[in-house]
Amino acid sequence: MTAAREYEFTRRDFDFLRRLSNQHTGIVVTDDKFDMFYSRLARRVRALGLGSFAEYCNYLEHPDSDTEMVELVNALTTNLTSFFRENHHFEFLAGTALPDLVQRNRSSRKVRIWSAGCSTGEEPYSLSMVLQESMPLLNGWDVKLLASDIDSNVLRQAQAGVYPLARVEGIEKARLKRFFQKGSGSNTGKARVRSELRRAMEFRQVNLMNKLDVETQDIIFCRNVIIYFDKETKRKLLDKFAESLAPNGYLFVGHSESLHQVTDRFQLIGNTVYRKVR
Repeated sequence: MTAAREYEFTRRDFDFLRRLSNQHTGIVVTDDKFDMFYSRLARRVRALGLGSFAEYCNYLEHPDSDTEMVELVNALTTNLTSFFRENHHFEFLAGTALPDLVQRNRSSRKVRIWSAGCSTGEEPYSLSMVLQESMPLLNGWDVKLLASDIDSNVLRQAQAGVYPLARVEGIEKARLKRFFQKGSGSNTGKARVRSELRRAMEFRQVNLMNKLDVETQDIIFCRNVIIYFDKETKRKLLDKFAESLAPNGYLFVGHSESLHQVTDRFQLIGNTVYRKVR
């Protein structure tokens, strides 16, 4: 027997909200997400002091609802991540991509990397660790790392760089010792990233559905993001990434994602690693 819901949530409400979500994020929401939508958005209905989801839908149609749209997106986006997730990507970065860029960019001595969909920061900090470990190769180079997400809440967590010890326990001991500090006082039981990992990093809220205002990148990590998009939205985003990448730039995607039959602007060169070809 299903427990009674606190608020009435109709099919019409669901269809309106998933259409609105798709317009703002590009994410395709399937019918089986009905209960997930209710559980994640009921707290927004409650926080606004509204009496029903119908009222919430009306509220979102108001011209001054931009702030609530941010809350809607924050509530619905999924943020599953970990340090050095899909570690083969970081091995490819250190062993292949960076040495290649050092050869290709030796006149400019610049490297630009973008973590697009950085969530709570584990990915960009993992990238930063690899960059720090590659400093003999990159010594004296202008290296910058952009970390972006559409969700303002997780972006704040990423900027803070403070994690429960359980979240960092999978990191090699040498890296833990070099790149993290054990928290004290209110941060007891937590670890904080050291300042050297943030030195070349910029955090920015970016909606990938909008025009991308970023400088030319050598490498883009966008993993476990396009899996939520329909084919046409994927194609448009991949076009934007191709325009944002330098010639022969690298694109890393998630283990369950493929660009096959979506775009011909990238060539598969490794395990979910692509190179821009046009």
